Amino acid sequence: MSKNFFSFYFFVFSTFFVLFFGLWFFSPGALASDCSDTDTECINQRIDTLEQKIKDASKKKENLEKNLNQINTSLTATQQVIYRTQVLLNESKQTIEQKEKEVSDLEQQLVLERSVLKGLLRELYEASDIPLTQIMFVQTGDFHFFHEYDGLFSLQEKIQGVIGEIDVMKEKVMGEKATIEDMKKDQEQLLALKNQQKKNLVSEKIDTQGDIEDQQAIISRLKKELDQLQGDLNILSGKSYNAKDIREAVEFASKKTNVPVGVLYGFLKKETNIGVNTGQCTYKQVESVAIPRYKKYGSKYKNSIALLYTRKALFYDIVDTLGYSREKKVSCTPPSSAYIGQGGAMGVAQFMSDVWKGYESKITAMTGHKNPDPWNITDGVMAMALKLQRAGATSSKESVIRSASINYLGAFYKNYYEGIVYWSKNYKLLFND
Repeated sequence: MSKNFFSFYFFVFSTFFVLFFGLWFFSPGALASDCSDTDTECINQRIDTLEQKIKDASKKKENLEKNLNQINTSLTATQQVIYRTQVLLNESKQTIEQKEKEVSDLEQQLVLERSVLKGLLRELYEASDIPLTQIMFVQTGDFHFFHEYDGLFSLQEKIQGVIGEIDVMKEKVMGEKATIEDMKKDQEQLLALKNQQKKNLVSEKIDTQGDIEDQQAIISRLKKELDQLQGDLNILSGKSYNAKDIREAVEFASKKTNVPVGVLYGFLKKETNIGVNTGQCTYKQVESVAIPRYKKYGSKYKNSIALLYTRKALFYDIVDTLGYSREKKVSCTPPSSAYIGQGGAMGVAQFMSDVWKGYESKITAMTGHKNPDPWNITDGVMAMALKLQRAGATSSKESVIRSASINYLGAFYKNYYEGIVYWSKNYKLLFND
C-alpha cells in the first residue's frame, strides 16, 4: 500500500481518538470518575466545575430564549404583513374584476350605439339619393356631407359623440385596470417574499426551540450530577442526615427549603395523617382495580393504562434498589367506581413512582442519602418540602397554600385545602407534649 494510504488512515484514526477521548474526558461523567469515594477536595472541585457548566448552559439557554422571542416578534410582524397584503391583493382582484365588467359593459354599449348609427345611415340612405356605400365610406369627421339633412345629422352627431365618450371612458377604465394589475403583481411579489420569510422564521423557530430543549436537557443532567455529588460530599463530611422522628424531619426539611413547619404539617396531616396511613395495597392490587375501571371507559384511557404500567416498572426499580420486597405497600386505588384513577402513592409524602424519580437527586443533595427512600421519614418529608418549595409554598398565606394544594394534588378540593390551612395554624395540637 502507498504511503499516502497509511497517512490517511493514521489521520482518521488519530482524529477519532482525540475526539472520542476528548469528549470522554470533558464530559461530566468522566470528570466525576476521576474523584475517589473519599476525595472531598476533588469532589468540591468537580462541584465547582459543574456549577460553572450549569451557569454557562443557563446563559446560553437564556440567549436562545431571547432569540426565540425576537423570532416570535418577527414572525408576528411578518404574519401581519402577509394578512394585510392578502387583504389588499383580494381587493385588487375584486377591483380588476369590476374594471373588466365595466369594460365589457362599455363594449356592449359601443355595439349598441354603433347599431343605432347603422340604422341612422340606413335611414339617411332612404331619405336621399346618395348610395348607401357612399354614405358608409364617409369619414367620421366629414360632417359637412350631412348638412343637407339637418335632422338626421343632428342625431348622427349625438351618436358619434356618445361613441367617442364611450371610447374615452373605455380607454380610461383600461388604464385603471392596467395600473391595478401592476399593483397586484407588486402585492403578489411581496406576498411571496413574506411567505418565504415566514417559512424561514418558522424553520428558525423550530431549530431554536430544539436548541433550548437541548440546553435544558444538559442543565437537567448537570444538576442531577451536581445533586449526587453534593450528596456524596454530605456523606463524606458527616452531613448525611437521618431524623429520629417526623418532627425532627419536618424541622430539617423546613430549614433546607424555607417551607414553613406548619405548612408541612398541614400537608402531612391530609396526606397520611402524619405518616400513619401510607398505604395498604401491593402494586398488583392497585393494578387489579385500576385496569378494569380504565377499560370500562374505553380507548380514551389507554394512556392512563400505559402510565400505570410505567409507574409499576419504576416502583419495582425503586424497591429493588432499596432491597424491599415487591409486595411493599402503597396507597390503594379508591374503591369507588366514580373515581377514575389509580393508587400507588408511596410513603409519608404520597409520591407516585415517576414523581419520586424526578426528585431523587434533589433529595440526595439535601439528605446525603445516595438512594432516597420514599418510606424513610427524612427522605419522604424532604421530598414533600421540595415539591412545595417548587410550588411556591414558602409562606403560610392561605392563597399560597391554596395554589400549593392544587399543585400537590393535581386539582382543587375544598376539604383538602381547608384541612391544610387548619393544621398549618394548629399543628401543635397534633402532639401531646
